[in-house]
Amino acid sequence: MAAIVEGPLIAALSCGKPVYLVVLLHGHDSDGQTLINHALNWAPTMPKAEFLAAEPGLARDGVPSGRQWFDMADTSPAKMIKGVKTVAPLLDNFLDEMLAKRRLPESHLALVGFSQGAMLALHVGLRRPMQMAAIVAFSGAVFDSESLTSEIRSKPPVLLIHGEADPVVPFAAMTDTKRILKTHGVPVKSLKRPDLRHEMDDDGVIAAGEFLTHLVVHKPAEKHDHHDEDHGHEHH
Repeated sequence: MAAIVEGPLIAALSCGKPVYLVVLLHGHDSDGQTLINHALNWAPTMPKAEFLAAEPGLARDGVPSGRQWFDMADTSPAKMIKGVKTVAPLLDNFLDEMLAKRRLPESHLALVGFSQGAMLALHVGLRRPMQMAAIVAFSGAVFDSESLTSEIRSKPPVLLIHGEADPVVPFAAMTDTKRILKTHGVPVKSLKRPDLRHEMDDDGVIAAGEFLTHLVVHKPAEKHDHHDEDHGHEHH
């Protein structure tokens, strides 16, 4: 993959210049439209926000890179870390370009990712020099805690959402990620979804929308400690 490109988007419902930007990073064997469809639930409470799905661009030989950010043939932590680190500079550049294009500050940016996209959102979002508004990670994880210790540069609020029956990224990865983030002083909340596999469900989407609306549009006047909040709802 030579670059990341703009995919489907939802323009700000206020019909004016967007005041906030939410970048969506899809999962393996998916595409940006899938996450944009979920973002339709968030747009009404964030009318001044633009929702933009990022997509993998063309490989260096001009062949489409497919519906994945990095190869999933080997899902060992070492290979996952290598894949994330390969794509991370491309995502960094993409975010810089998208913010500059809209003349928006980093504090008006949020990242939402699922699976591979969640891993990317966590990796890049915690290493950006300026702090963004929020990160929502569905079924993702932090696998490179050692490098995070020396590379973390900002601590945006994070919401982790994960199915307890996830066969792809085990639920234990979320509890490990929450512990790692807490160790580094990152404000983190988590939502466990009973019986949910490697997917997004309505309750998770609703929780993500509330989190984004609160932290991106209605920024809290003072910091709150969310470190010990952990919620689970029945899956419908």
